[in-house]
Amino acid sequence: MDLFNQIPKKREFEKITLKDGEVWFMENFMPLDKANMYFKKFTENIKWRQEEIKMYGKTYPVPRKTAWYGYEGFNYKYSGIFCNPEPWTKELLGIKKVIESFLPDSDFNSVLLNLYRDGNDKVSWHADDEKGLGINPLIASVSLGAIRRFDLKHKEDPNQKLQLELKPGSLVIMKGALQHNWLHQIPVQKKISDSRINLTFRTIVS
Repeated sequence: MDLFNQIPKKREFEKITLKDGEVWFMENFMPLDKANMYFKKFTENIKWRQEEIKMYGKTYPVPRKTAWYGYEGFNYKYSGIFCNPEPWTKELLGIKKVIESFLPDSDFNSVLLNLYRDGNDKVSWHADDEKGLGINPLIASVSLGAIRRFDLKHKEDPNQKLQLELKPGSLVIMKGALQHNWLHQIPVQKKISDSRINLTFRTIVS
């Protein structure tokens, strides 16, 4: 499956310079038919897990399903959840290769996949600032399926905010010191009944 087939020749990032960080946004990274194809394939073939998280002495299901894929040995731990990678699929490697062609300094060794089953599934305010991601991590997020809202806010300056509508086939790059100074979320949107998958490519450094 060649991601470059049927993709418009002009694919450029909207580069959004923020206080203490950068967000690059490419709405047409992947044509809709390719996005739909990958969505169906990942829905059916990815080894999704329902993780649990402990809060205030109680255990709750994470409000989405997740999966961790990558090269052997690149484990990941966040919110008390330990991820041991499944081996790359050819589809995930293909998408990784195309993203890296736009980002010459990138070399992703793993990807966290999230499955939001409907608008009730979410990810709360957080930053991807775990020690294993290193200083100023580069994170690339591809959206498939339902359109969902993506919110960002500065940790210290309440006037600094950003909101994006993530359509299927769109690509968001989080760069620079963003993870150290900003939080992001996918909020609950109860009117949405369809599911969404996003692929967040990362580089584990330790």
